[in-house]
Amino acid sequence: MTKLNLIAGEWLAGEAEIENRNPSDLSDLVGMFAQAGADQLDATLDQAQVAQAEWAAYGMERKQAVLMNIGNELMSRAEELGTLLSREEGKPLAEGKGEVYRAGQFFTYYAAECLRQLGENADSVRPGVEVDVRREAVGVVAIISPWNFPTATASWKIAPALCYGNAVVWKPANITPASAVALAEIIERQDIPKGLFSLVMGSGRSIGQRLVESPKVNAISFTGSVPVGKGIAAAAIQNLTKVQMEMGSKNALAVMDDADLDLAVTLALGGAFGGSGQKCTASSRLVVHAGVHDAFVEKLVAGAQAMKVGHALEEGVQLGPIVSQQQLSENLAYVDLGKSEGAELACGGLRLDMPHDGYYMSPGVFLNSTNDMRINREEMFAPLTSVIKVDSYDEALSVVNDTNFGLTSGIVTQSLARATHFRRNARTGVVTVNLPTAGTDYHVPFGGRGDSSYGPREQGKAAAEFYTTVKTAYISAGNPV
Repeated sequence: MTKLNLIAGEWLAGEAEIENRNPSDLSDLVGMFAQAGADQLDATLDQAQVAQAEWAAYGMERKQAVLMNIGNELMSRAEELGTLLSREEGKPLAEGKGEVYRAGQFFTYYAAECLRQLGENADSVRPGVEVDVRREAVGVVAIISPWNFPTATASWKIAPALCYGNAVVWKPANITPASAVALAEIIERQDIPKGLFSLVMGSGRSIGQRLVESPKVNAISFTGSVPVGKGIAAAAIQNLTKVQMEMGSKNALAVMDDADLDLAVTLALGGAFGGSGQKCTASSRLVVHAGVHDAFVEKLVAGAQAMKVGHALEEGVQLGPIVSQQQLSENLAYVDLGKSEGAELACGGLRLDMPHDGYYMSPGVFLNSTNDMRINREEMFAPLTSVIKVDSYDEALSVVNDTNFGLTSGIVTQSLARATHFRRNARTGVVTVNLPTAGTDYHVPFGGRGDSSYGPREQGKAAAEFYTTVKTAYISAGNPV
């Protein structure tokens, strides 16, 4: 049975449908999913405007209960929904279950934030006048989310949007529609106005483009590639629509000559190859001090070769398949590019034949690479990482910062002085010390610099900056006599 879109509060078929297959086993049909039509998008935007006004008038505790219910259900169903996520996206089951549980935590966090929306007041410079400053909902929010974290990324956008009184029209990635429908079903069952939350599955060229061009949308939150993000920004500015975007990255992990090498290798392997490298926070550049380079490389290559690649739902699998044939082809093209640029492929980077017909690829490590190579300038989104040898801490920091991106960076060192200097001088939105570049908390700001991000930060209290607008009121009390 075809899974439907949630249009203006009703589950409806679309103008077409697509099939969704398991990248671990292409014989496994996850399901058929409806593709929304342009008229359906217009209808759901009209209803969202009506529903948003009603939702904004709900009491704080009523909103809190809605978000808490969503979060608790996600956490209680983490195994079931995590299995579904891993089945359609390809990340190992432990990661799939963890993602769904974390998505639930986003909702419970913002459930609490429903009760912490405090304003400010002050005396005016004019005698007898008081000033009240508070935040109000921005209106109808369009959310465009990626396939690599289909439940978590959507949740860290949807939860604050609802918390602060907005309506949501969500267009998920077409590669992972099953997780989108599962989340939408949970949200739709709650005590919310009809049409407050909508799911419009469809292609980016049709539904996505029409959504970002609509004057009925007050704000757009997007996670995806830089070219698509620039296109969204160009469309949004025509209506002066508020925009928040998380885009590409080229994250570096710097390994210093005083590093604990076993720790450094563990961080590099997890950061580079977790989720098959399909993370915006992946460690795709390993900047290694010459003093420990050879020893680090030996351990790194051995560790990469020992990683278990296989069906996402099988026990002990560390790397699942690549999400699609298109992504796999792009990954293999980067392997060829790296070789043509003069980098040495020390291991991996191959398509694998497995018992199940799927998009499998071995984790690859490039050696003798330089920071001006395209494999070190462009986001590959693949289980590939490059080692760049440097002669000093200063050179390492320079290489880390030599990129158009600026999402995350990390350093492995036992020197407090180096760690402190790096933390203050790395030009990224997130910095880690003796931790992987991948993995962030939900209660603090997340975002980058350069081509990585545009607009206000996501997550934590910082989310209020995007999902609300500030109103300043002046009140004259008059003469009390």
